Amino acid sequence: MTSRIDNIIECEGALVLGGGIAGLFTALKLAPMPVTVLTGAKAGAAGSSAWAQGGIAAAMAPDDDWRAHAADTIAAGAGLCDPAIVEMVAKDAPARIADLLDYGAPFDRKADGNVALGLEAAHSKARIVHVKGDRAGAEISATLATRAAATPSIRLLEGYHAVELAMADGRVVGLFARTGSGAGARLVLLRASAVILATGGLGALYAVTTNPLEARGEGLGMAARAGALIADPEFVQFHPTAIAIGRDPAPLATEALRGEGATLVDERGKHFIGAVHADGELGPRDIVARAIHRRIAAGHQVFLDCRAAIGTSFAQRFPTVFASCMSAGIDPAVQPIPVAPAAHYHMGGIASDRNGRSSLAGLWVVGECAATGLHGANRLASNSLLEGLVFGARVAEDVRGLLLSGAERPRPLVAPLAALQPPPRLLREAMSCHAGLERDTKGLTQLLEIIGRIEQAGNGDAALLNITAAARLVAAAALMRQESRGSHWRSDFPQTNLCGQRSFLTLADTDTPAPTPQRRAL
Repeated sequence: MTSRIDNIIECEGALVLGGGIAGLFTALKLAPMPVTVLTGAKAGAAGSSAWAQGGIAAAMAPDDDWRAHAADTIAAGAGLCDPAIVEMVAKDAPARIADLLDYGAPFDRKADGNVALGLEAAHSKARIVHVKGDRAGAEISATLATRAAATPSIRLLEGYHAVELAMADGRVVGLFARTGSGAGARLVLLRASAVILATGGLGALYAVTTNPLEARGEGLGMAARAGALIADPEFVQFHPTAIAIGRDPAPLATEALRGEGATLVDERGKHFIGAVHADGELGPRDIVARAIHRRIAAGHQVFLDCRAAIGTSFAQRFPTVFASCMSAGIDPAVQPIPVAPAAHYHMGGIASDRNGRSSLAGLWVVGECAATGLHGANRLASNSLLEGLVFGARVAEDVRGLLLSGAERPRPLVAPLAALQPPPRLLREAMSCHAGLERDTKGLTQLLEIIGRIEQAGNGDAALLNITAAARLVAAAALMRQESRGSHWRSDFPQTNLCGQRSFLTLADTDTPAPTPQRRAL
């Protein structure tokens, strides 16, 4: 079933979908080439970027270098990182921080004027650049949005909800988007020579998440429905310390608190993480998150105790976390913070090469919606914004070469049917229950059945099909991976296979998940 196109917008140059840090940085790097940035919310406030608290990892200290950063990344990735990609990103990191400084990012400074560097879990050195303790995402997003708005070559289109890629002759040539709501909703076709997805992750497919509710995997779903190759969708990272005050999304207690010495205890004050990992609170996120999950499942409560480590300086050092706690009647300077794991980051996504190209001609991907091979099975803290910056610069360089070549595009003919709607509660609860911190064959099989029923009830709605496609890929790949590795834990396959391999699959592969996804080339 199709809908009538109400308007066609010709985008000179490139079209970027997403107004977070990855999308805005890519657009700025394309300047002075023309680029249109399409976003559902206000640019700089869209998606998860503005919610990121910790900062950006970069080897900038005199006693640090890219090799140590790369080694930490590979260790956290549980055997599935692409070493060449890790090396490239670690080497490029300081240059991308320099770009942000040039754009005006207000990074915290030491008394000598140099950029301050913090320590986070699984890093061997203090290498996290941050802003006002826990406001890196918000401040960097605002800086880039202001810079983009002042850049003549960038056109910002806000209030658009993309629902489907526009295809012609096997190539991506634009996208369809909705604007307005209710009876006034209009379907718009935006045509461009290059389409860049910077649509973020899929945390909102889970009942408990730290992500904004628009982070529901729609970019991944759109690309998958168009036939794109997807990589590692089973690897979903749960942040160990979401603030458990019953809110949706759940506020985040940044990992930097544990980097400063905050401890995890149960309701009796018992410290339990030391028995799980030698690094205690600074152990890998998947291990710490599962330990908390199991403690809660056993009938306990878990708290992050910051009283000794942060104390009376909490409001000044971590204002975002402080405000979230105080809004629930908790003073973290004198009270432990109730915490629980929450869906936080998707390591998988649309498979891309070192220049951000997807398997579909005309489509590039950057940021959390992409699977570059950097994160492996378990993302190292504060490598997420870094990935968006490094690949944003590389995508811009690659796309600029295409635009300068004067490549032409065919014109798409068919428009989708779509309406605006949030992820169904049934889907979010089923994802948390069956594709959360611990999975098994029975639950994943049941989840795929639930997804199928939701799809059938949707009457072909394109936006819903994007959401369910993302969920289906996570569930099917988790069923295919018959081992436990990184963020993916199978209670019926607790062992880790000797030789780890990444997952590569298309949406068609989810109809009959095979035990071993086949490796494919882009």
